[in-house]
Amino acid sequence: MAVLSRSHPSFSVDIFQNEYLAEGAREVNAIVTVTATGGGTSGGQPLARDAGAAAAVVIMVDCSGSMDYPSAKLRNAREATAVAIDTIRDGVAFAVVAGTHEAKDLYPGGGRMAIADRATRAQAKEALRKLTANGGTAIGTWLTKAKQLFDSRADIAIRHGILLTDGRNEHEKAADLERVLGQAAGSFTVDCRGVGTDWEVTELRKIASALLGTVDIVAEPSGLADDFQQMMVQAMGKQVADVALRVWTPANAVVKFVKQVAPSLEDLTDRRADAGPRAGDYPTGSWGDESRDYHVCVEVPAAEVGNEMLAARISLLLPQPDGTSEVLSQGLVRAVWTDDLASSTRISPQVAHFTGQAELASSIQEGLEAHRAGDVDLATAKLGAAVRIAHRTGNESTFKLLQKVVDVVDPKEGTVRFRKNVSEADSMTLDTRSTKTVRVKK
Repeated sequence: MAVLSRSHPSFSVDIFQNEYLAEGAREVNAIVTVTATGGGTSGGQPLARDAGAAAAVVIMVDCSGSMDYPSAKLRNAREATAVAIDTIRDGVAFAVVAGTHEAKDLYPGGGRMAIADRATRAQAKEALRKLTANGGTAIGTWLTKAKQLFDSRADIAIRHGILLTDGRNEHEKAADLERVLGQAAGSFTVDCRGVGTDWEVTELRKIASALLGTVDIVAEPSGLADDFQQMMVQAMGKQVADVALRVWTPANAVVKFVKQVAPSLEDLTDRRADAGPRAGDYPTGSWGDESRDYHVCVEVPAAEVGNEMLAARISLLLPQPDGTSEVLSQGLVRAVWTDDLASSTRISPQVAHFTGQAELASSIQEGLEAHRAGDVDLATAKLGAAVRIAHRTGNESTFKLLQKVVDVVDPKEGTVRFRKNVSEADSMTLDTRSTKTVRVKK
């Protein structure tokens, strides 16, 4: 069982933009592609217990009363958690939390985390037998417990949570959850899963967004095991944590927004942390071998034809124990003013594509919200626009999800009709996965 060493992946930054601006134009857009490869391993040998854990994982399982209806739901949750535990590699610190209107240390207990090996994995799976469905749902208490567990291992940088629920967060105030998310942000990441159709997409999306994780639906409890295993495999692949995307701009230039646009949409603009004169850091969380895209928009001072300037310098930074930061990679965003109309009006294919993907997500969410409110005309128009964009950009997975909600008459024009008797599961799946994007077709 391979265990990752302290070495981290190699990072590269590629900038895609049209640097040419018309005279007087001020807005510069660029897609920043960040790729991490080759994190290195320990050669397949487990880390010694005194070598320190390479990562930490907390699994939070909903045990509220509704998990017993049907009874197969809790049974499937136990089985899925057992599969996830089996996927945890040797040397990783882990814990299991049973969540209701309060949070309970199910394993190992006592506010501690266990170190994964054959014995502790077996003990954790045995502890799952104690899971019973009873009580309400207060997800903030689960996250608070997870943070306490992670804080007990301050020596571990890579911290990941998995959260499963089947219902709404009904037993705590929204302000309480908001406060907990503020405290947990930057401390650990969380992947959220909703089982069945009685939970709120917006609630879990808010949690996953705040904690730089993912959200998805598992409509049938029987699908939990495969989903949990996949989540844990991805968590075990993380090799470096707390990587920041730093954007430096020259005097009189302003960052308008920074958004992750692939593999999913996430607006990072309001998460900026000042990093010295004219620079700001945006959190990207933990990385394994993977690639992500970010849309950076900068407003620069207007200039005359023939002028050019550095609009932004993009750096990837990894914090070091001594308080300094290691620069992992850099890229430059340029602005060149021209009177060549063909050059200044050409839109970067990458910028155009991901702008369309953002419009696709908002069209889906607004269309479903309009349908819930009874505005069929607006819902049809919005989902028709979503069909048109998904068809044009080659987002086949989203197009297929749309087809379960609307009958597509003309995909090119976005002509659709709402299907009769659309299941709640199909509607929620479309909503939940609306922020997943695809890259530019080659």
